[in-house]
This record gives sequence, structure tokens and C-alpha cells, in this order.
Amino acid sequence: MSLHMLKWAAGIDSPDHLRRIHAERREAFGRVFTRTRMVPKRAAELQDGGSLFWVIKGTIALRQPILALTQGTDDEGKAFCDIILGDHILVSGGPRRPFQGWRYLKPEDAAPDLTTGVDGEPPPPDMAADLRALGLL
Repeated sequence: MSLHMLKWAAGIDSPDHLRRIHAERREAFGRVFTRTRMVPKRAAELQDGGSLFWVIKGTIALRQPILALTQGTDDEGKAFCDIILGDHILVSGGPRRPFQGWRYLKPEDAAPDLTTGVDGEPPPPDMAADLRALGLL
């Protein structure tokens, strides 16, 4: 059974900002990843169809499928885990209080993917936030 992960996108202003950061990372390293200090104990469940859901400015805004987890050691000898991520998918998520690190997220608690608008594209992030606040998304 798959399991998801929830992570705060510190310093990120919008989904577009996160996309730009990840594009730079893909260009520099050949892949998109986020690094954590601890290896998740439930790694097998995360890699079995799980996604990393990003909280941006207090709202669950998008997710990325978890493709793999790799472990390594940095130049100072400290262990880390890289979470290799797939493409961005906007979600219709609700508000979240600040937290540090990451949290597991059960599939039944995961935000649904954002449906497309009239023109086939999701609404702009500001509009989506307003619609969520009104309970329409």
C-alpha cells in the first residue's frame, strides 16, 4: 500500500517558484530531488506509488510522485537521504500549520489533484487559493 509524504516548502512563494527552483536543480544535477537528514522508516511504502505533497505558504499546493530514495554521505561524513521526484501536479489542498521536517500522509488524507479549468489549465494559484477559502475547490 502506498504512503505519501508532506513537506513544507520553506522560502517558496508559489508553485511556479518551486518549478523554477526544480528546473535549476534538474539542469545542475540531472534530476529533481529534495534532501533530508533522516531516511524514512517506511521507505518501501513511499516508493510504492507515493507522492511528496508540498505545503507552500500554509497551503498544500502541489505534489510530485516519489520515484526513488537514495542514501549517501556528505563531505562532512553526515548521512542523508535524497528523495527523487517526478513531475509537478497541482492539487486542491487545504491549509496546514507550520511544521519542521516532513510528515507521513495517508492516502485517504491526501489532497486530490486539481481539476482543470475551462481552458484545460488549472486556475492561477491566487485564484485557486481564493476558491479553496470559499470551499469551492
